[in-house]
Amino acid sequence: MDSRPNIAIDGPAGSGKSTVAKKVAEELGFLYIDTGAMYRAVTLKALRNGVDFDDLAALGEVAASAVVDLIAGPDGSLKVLLDHEDVTEEIRSPNISRSVSLTARVPAVRKRLVELQQAMAKQGGVVMEGRDIGTVVLPNARIKIFLTASSGERSRRRLQELSAKGYEIAQYQMEKEILERDRLDATREIGPLTPAPDAEIIDCTDLSIEQVVGLITDRALAGR
Repeated sequence: MDSRPNIAIDGPAGSGKSTVAKKVAEELGFLYIDTGAMYRAVTLKALRNGVDFDDLAALGEVAASAVVDLIAGPDGSLKVLLDHEDVTEEIRSPNISRSVSLTARVPAVRKRLVELQQAMAKQGGVVMEGRDIGTVVLPNARIKIFLTASSGERSRRRLQELSAKGYEIAQYQMEKEILERDRLDATREIGPLTPAPDAEIIDCTDLSIEQVVGLITDRALAGR
């Protein structure tokens, strides 16, 4: 059996996918790929260009022209470059979070980015996280995880992240935005947010990051 499997981690906004996936990759010495960052980068370009988010053709053109690179640092950090500009911090702003689901619903955008993501994972040994990794991007991944948590806990975690970066949003507003993102992600026609039939569902509402990482790395190492 291949000693470097691909690991797919899916889940809704604020479930801790990025943090968990990054730590799992560090533990295993795998490449971490944040697919959400790619959609955020395209969203940023669309906003900068003044694109109407109801204009699906224009959003598809933005995705086709965008050069999105994910650069892994020696410390496990991930830099996101949009057209060769470092936008790692800018794509995490609340403004991007409110619009990214509108970008991700566009078939042309998803087709373009899925092709890039599949090319990144071709050699194996990646931990890729997003919303349709186990169902669409890497349906043959040996390990599939669907990470979830209560909407209250997810909004609390997201608020902590944003507060650390200087953004202040009310708890009720954050939970409202997260539930709306859930609705958009779960009901889109292409690559909706849903667990793969063979995914292990982990509710991390009451679990620490270390506990979740341990569950996933143990499963990966057991399969070697």
